[in-house]
Amino acid sequence: RRLLPLFLGLFQGALLLFFALFVTYNEPSTQVEDTNLANQVYSTFPFFQDIQVMLVVGLGLLLTFLPRYGFSALTHNFLLLNFSMQWALVLQGLLHHFHDGQIHLDLHKLLISEFAAVTVLISVGAILGRASPCQLLVMATCEIPIYLASDWVIVTCLGVLDVGGTITIHVFSCYFGLGVSKALFSTAQQPLHPKETPTPSSDLMSLVGTLILWVFWPSFVAVLCQPGDAQHRAILNTLLAMSASAITTVVASSLLERDGKLSPGHLQNGSLAGGVAIGVVADMAMPPVAALARGTLSAVVCVLGFRFLTPLLGRKLTLHDQCGIHNLHGLPGILGAAASVVAILVASKDTSGSQPSQLSPVGGNASEVVEGQWGGRGVGGQALCQAAGLAVAAGASLLAGLLTGAVLRLPCLARPPERLCFDDSLYFKIQDQAE
Repeated sequence: RRLLPLFLGLFQGALLLFFALFVTYNEPSTQVEDTNLANQVYSTFPFFQDIQVMLVVGLGLLLTFLPRYGFSALTHNFLLLNFSMQWALVLQGLLHHFHDGQIHLDLHKLLISEFAAVTVLISVGAILGRASPCQLLVMATCEIPIYLASDWVIVTCLGVLDVGGTITIHVFSCYFGLGVSKALFSTAQQPLHPKETPTPSSDLMSLVGTLILWVFWPSFVAVLCQPGDAQHRAILNTLLAMSASAITTVVASSLLERDGKLSPGHLQNGSLAGGVAIGVVADMAMPPVAALARGTLSAVVCVLGFRFLTPLLGRKLTLHDQCGIHNLHGLPGILGAAASVVAILVASKDTSGSQPSQLSPVGGNASEVVEGQWGGRGVGGQALCQAAGLAVAAGASLLAGLLTGAVLRLPCLARPPERLCFDDSLYFKIQDQAE
């Protein structure tokens, strides 16, 4: 109870000192630069606000399916977002934007820091309810620099095209979280906790979070695209894929459940699977039916994962995945990466519309726009790069997650006792209804 305020107080104090010494704003030197900055704000800030609603409200509510852990899920999600964003802002500035002793802050750098924070918010879903806030903060401290390094290798070194973060964000965060879970709960399969079963009201709140995420997801995918045709394609393809995944989820869930009834867990996750799968190819020129097909397949994979794969991994590998991040982020992410390889192989090199373009996610010295004949690698070379990027994201994140999970087992970061897992009363002053 003393470690949490001490940890956060020291972090915020160090950040205040760092910002006072090294961080400043860009000062436009001419009217033309000032106009360009205004255009950037007007074009980017609406997307930025959509993403804020997604992360703070949508994702927070999605995690409230645990009936006695709603306060904790919302608050810890909000805390981790702010902590991870600030930590990523510092590291990103030191690595890519430290010039003449100063880091010049702008909206694009803040946006990229939020993308880094998303990886943490997804990863903690694997251990939600069974880890203390201090463990989650230590996990975020370790994950952010590993994500930035992984993103640099995948996007800058390998030249992987991934405008919506399917590989760099969803696949990475999924297997990092599963690695942490495996190392943290490696002794035996976790039994079903009595407070773990959702109630109708908690499932309803979680479904509201799904609807919010579903509405704003196209902004998450399209924000880093080049304004114009590529951004327009990304929005349309994402909407089509998510619409198909929503309908397919109802079909698959009804066929798999008894008496044709729907599973709330399937609806909460499968409806979003299309947005995960389409991200890597969203800005590519492809027929609308391709986006619908990817959304359909991703929903089927997600629902089948919940129905069959999650119980199997729990029995065979004693793998604990509280929120089913492997089904929503891992499996559709792999499907999306495979779809990008196919899309590139069938694309005509002579058709400029099939060459996707995107802004550099890290904002470093790499070229801001990837265009031409797949960066000079040819179609086959780019397809291999996509596959290599997937392997790097999954392999590196899984190994790093295992190491991070071992760190979280330190005695000073004690887990909450089993009887108080999934319970807000451990962290909040809540008056019992009986009283």
